[in-house]
Amino acid sequence: MSSTSYLTKESKILIVGGGTWGCSTALHLAPQGWLHDPVFKPYCHDTGYVISASTPKAIKQVVEEDVGDKIDEFTPLNTAEDFRETMPEGVLTGDFPGWKGFYKSEGSGWVHARKAMTAAFEESKRLGVKFITGSPEGEVQSLIFEDGDVKGAKTADGKEHRADRTILSAGASAELFLDFENQIRATAWTLGHIQMTPEETQLYKNLPVLFNINKGFFMEPDEDVHQLKMCDEHPGYVNWMQKPGAKFPQSIPFAKHQIPLESERRMRDFLRDTMPQLADRPLVHARICWCADTYDRNFLITYHPRHPSLVIASGDCGTGYKHITSIGKFISDCMEGTLEERFAKFWRWRPEKFTEFWGKDPLDRFGADDTIMDLPTSDTEGWTNIKENGSTL
Repeated sequence: MSSTSYLTKESKILIVGGGTWGCSTALHLAPQGWLHDPVFKPYCHDTGYVISASTPKAIKQVVEEDVGDKIDEFTPLNTAEDFRETMPEGVLTGDFPGWKGFYKSEGSGWVHARKAMTAAFEESKRLGVKFITGSPEGEVQSLIFEDGDVKGAKTADGKEHRADRTILSAGASAELFLDFENQIRATAWTLGHIQMTPEETQLYKNLPVLFNINKGFFMEPDEDVHQLKMCDEHPGYVNWMQKPGAKFPQSIPFAKHQIPLESERRMRDFLRDTMPQLADRPLVHARICWCADTYDRNFLITYHPRHPSLVIASGDCGTGYKHITSIGKFISDCMEGTLEERFAKFWRWRPEKFTEFWGKDPLDRFGADDTIMDLPTSDTEGWTNIKENGSTL
């Protein structure tokens, strides 16, 4: 682990990656400290949630792991009518075939992702953080490796950005810049939006998040554009490529404003179970969203063992966003050498635990036959063809 004795308030810190963890870290490291409530409070919606499943194995997991010994905080949902009563009349009209679940009315909900990220970005800038974005200026091509260490990063415009510490917080793209020794897998999930009317948006306002770990989830429509966001649940998609000299294939992320047709079908099946009145509406927005999995589903937040000025912040395992208010503190604590030992133990650099190929392991996730799936290799075949117009959530 790197010595932190040479870090001062004037030390140059370079964060590679401006997503959830990168913005959270910037905010925690900003000169005036962490302003947690004013930044995020307007975008957090404590609406409650419904956690459910529809196969015996998945129902068992919900009961034992998601509810566990906190059963007194939940209301059991055993019938279609039980589910319907968690929301205003006319919202949930489906038959919920085979569904079992639990409702928690408070202490949970959802966050408006784009607005919260923008708030973190703007507050960090106000506190003096410098962001370099766009292409080529903000497009990182490589880390700068010198004398057995990492001295910063080089961008597509040819400029070198040197720093006393470099924090690699590039999400699923982190492996493009560094050999992670089989510790992470770029895994993609899929989302879609359907258009609602202003009147429907009001009816669906302040709904609890509904999540079925076999089927998917949805949350209330965005008030600005009146779009309801939903995701089909599955263990994830991958995009395997074999790099020369690599022991195992790697899943390489890419951007696309469409989703596989099979994913759209699963979303519509989910709607038919829950809100059949919406099941045939066209998608107006879709994305594949990449995350970095680890086999044990623990984060990687640690100094690199062979590059003493490089801090690793990766392995969000599909849950990284919900830590936006706090993850930056752990990453900055790691950089400053003050991370609690109980966290450092689980989040350390640990390639010895990943000696076999684990890339097709569903990691105890459900949906889509409970298997990891390959993304369509054709640019068009097997994908939706959604024509987007206007702003989206």
